[in-house]
Amino acid sequence: MAGIMLRSTAFNDHDLLPGRFSREGGNVSPPLEWSQVPDAACELVLYVEDPDAGKTPFLHWLVTGISPRSDGVAEGGVPLGGREWPNDFGNTGWGGPHPPAHEDPHRYFFRLYALERPLELPETPQVTDVQRALTDKEIASGTMVGTYYR
Repeated sequence: MAGIMLRSTAFNDHDLLPGRFSREGGNVSPPLEWSQVPDAACELVLYVEDPDAGKTPFLHWLVTGISPRSDGVAEGGVPLGGREWPNDFGNTGWGGPHPPAHEDPHRYFFRLYALERPLELPETPQVTDVQRALTDKEIASGTMVGTYYR
């Protein structure tokens, strides 16, 4: 599978996320940039998960239907053509990091997928629903990780 280059101007891969992106610090989504999306892509899907939150990963952001001709999203924005879904806080859109106080830093995986056909999801998808729906549809992907602790 081909690789999408995914990066942010606000933090580097595996670095600490600035506080303004956290739930208590402003709760705005970070700016993201991407490149090397295959021409065959019909849509992009972006999601952010915290695999350190418990038995199942915590969904912080899910956006589907993103234009494959887009090249990023501004801080606090929604990617071009994108539809935001409910996160595991129960709100639609970005839900910033909010791990329990005094725990080791949690990891936040930003995952971008190029798909050859549209994604079909239940009304309130969980991370496992997204992963299952991506099977046999993805043609390229990119990942970056931010960390956060309180």
